[in-house]
Amino acid sequence: MPEMIRTTLAAVLLWALVQPAIAAPKPAKEHPDPLAAVMAGEFALQAGQLPEATRWYLEAARQDDDPGLAERATRIALLAKDDARAAEALKLWRARSPRTLALRGAEATLALRQDNARVARRELAALMKDADDLGWRYALTALASGGKDPDLAARLLDELVDDRAIPDKLQAWLAFAGLAQQLEQRDLAERMVADVVKRFPGEPQVALLHARQLRQADRKPQARAVLDDLLPKAAADSALRLEVAEEYDRLGDPAAASRALGQGPQDSLTYGLRASLLAKADDTTALTALYDELRKASDAGQAAQYNPDRRLLLGQIAEFLKRREEALEWYRSVPAGEQRAEARLRSINTLYELGRKEEAFADARRLQGDASVGDGTRRDAYLMEAELRQKDKQDAGELEVFARGLAAYPDDLALLYSRGLAWERRDNIGRAEADLRRILVIDPENVAALNALGYTLADRTTRYQEALELIDRARTAAPEDAAIIDSYGWVLYRLGRNAEALVELRRAFTLQKDPEIAAHVAEVLWVMGQKDEARRYFDEARKLDPNNRSLLRALEKTGA
Repeated sequence: MPEMIRTTLAAVLLWALVQPAIAAPKPAKEHPDPLAAVMAGEFALQAGQLPEATRWYLEAARQDDDPGLAERATRIALLAKDDARAAEALKLWRARSPRTLALRGAEATLALRQDNARVARRELAALMKDADDLGWRYALTALASGGKDPDLAARLLDELVDDRAIPDKLQAWLAFAGLAQQLEQRDLAERMVADVVKRFPGEPQVALLHARQLRQADRKPQARAVLDDLLPKAAADSALRLEVAEEYDRLGDPAAASRALGQGPQDSLTYGLRASLLAKADDTTALTALYDELRKASDAGQAAQYNPDRRLLLGQIAEFLKRREEALEWYRSVPAGEQRAEARLRSINTLYELGRKEEAFADARRLQGDASVGDGTRRDAYLMEAELRQKDKQDAGELEVFARGLAAYPDDLALLYSRGLAWERRDNIGRAEADLRRILVIDPENVAALNALGYTLADRTTRYQEALELIDRARTAAPEDAAIIDSYGWVLYRLGRNAEALVELRRAFTLQKDPEIAAHVAEVLWVMGQKDEARRYFDEARKLDPNNRSLLRALEKTGA
C-alpha cells in the first residue's frame, strides 16, 4: 500500500483524520501566501476534502506565477468535478505556459465535461498532430475519462476517424478501436476494426482486436474463426498464447483456451492455467489426461524432476479432480521451501473438503504456532481458518480466530481488513468501521481501506458526505481503479445525484465487468425510469454471479 505521509506530517494528519468534522484551516488573511495555501490544500487533499483542496490550490495559483501550481490546481479541480474552478485554473495555466500536450489534454477534458464539442474537437485534433507519439495518448485519456456524456465522446471519436486524424500507427489504432469497444459503440467499433485490419494486415494484435469486436457484436462463430486462424502463430509466442487463450475463455470455451495454452513449451504456469481452465470447463477427461502427463516423470523413475512447484501443481490438479486424498498426499510431499508454506495452507483446506474438519482446524492451529515459518504464513493460517469457520457457518468461531490472530499480530492490516468485512456481513457497521479506521490510523493512505469504509458508509448508513470524502481520498491515489469509480458513483447516487452517478458507474463497468457494478448501474437506471436498459444490466449481473449480494438487494429493492 502507498505510504504518502511521512513522520513529519503524521501527527498533524492523524489529528485531521480522527476529527472529520473539522474543515481545513481557515485563512488568517484574505490572500494567504502561496506556501500557506499549498500546505492547506495538501491537508485538505489528504483528508479527502476535494472541494477545499481545489479552493486552496486555486488560491495558491492566483498568488504565484508558477505554471506548475496552475497545472496542479487544474488537475485537482477536474478530479473534484469543479468545472468553474477548473476553468479558472486552466486560464492561469494557459497564460503562464506554452501550449504543452498536458495543457491541451486538460483543455480537451474540461471541454468534454462542459459538453463543448467545438473546443474538445479542436484540442483533440491538435493532440493527434503531435509528431512524438505522445499527443494521441493524451487525446485517448481525455476521451476515455473526461466527459459526462459517453455519446459525445463516441461522436467526437467518429469525427476524428472521418477526418483521418488518428496517426497511422498500430498502437494508436488499437487503442482508439479498443476505446470504441469500451464505449459500447458497436457500429463505430466495427468500422474502426475493419480499417485497422486493412491498414495492418497480418498483425496478431489486430486479429485479437477483431475477434474481440466480433464477440462483443455477438458474432461468436466468426470470432472463433479469427482465433483459430491466429492459433498457429501463438505456438511460438508465449505472451500471444495467453491472450488467445483468454479470448477463447471469454467466448465461453475454456477447454479451447486450455488447448491453446497447450501449444509450445510448457512450464508450471501454463500447466496450472490449463488445469484451472479444464476444471472450469468441467472437462474431467482432459484434466485427467493432463494429470497423468505430469505424473509420467515419477512412473519413469525420474522423481528428481518432481520439484516443489510440480508437486504443488499436482496437488492442485488432484483437488480439481476431487481426488482429495491424492491431493493431500502431494501437498504433504512438498519439501521445505516457499512452496512448502502454500502446500501446508492448501492441505488445511483439503482436509476440510474431506470432511476432516477438526483435523483441518488443528493443522491450522499448528501452523499458526510454528516458529519455523515466516510471519506471513502464520498470519495466512489465521485467515484460512477464519474462512473455513465462515464456510462452516461458525459465526462465533470465525470471530474467535480473528481475535487470536490479532492478539498475535495486533496491527496486521490483512486481519483487520478481513475482520472488518466479517462485521459488515453481520450488519455490525459500527465494528466494521472501527476495524477499517484502525487500518487508516496505521496506514492513512491505505487505498483498499479508504474505499471499503467509504463504500460501507455510503451503502449502509446515511453518512454520505463522510463517505464521499473517504472515497475521494481513494480516488486521488487511484483515479482509474474500477472498484473506486464504482464506489464514487454509488455515493453520488445515494446523494441524489443520479445523472452524475450513472456516468461514473457506466465508466466503472466498461473498465471491469463485475456483477456488483452491473447491479449498481441497473438500480440507478431503474430509479431514473429507464427500466428496459436496467433489466439488461440486471441480466448481465446474473450471468456474472446470480448470488451476488448487491444484485440480490437491488432486485429486492426494485422488484425487477
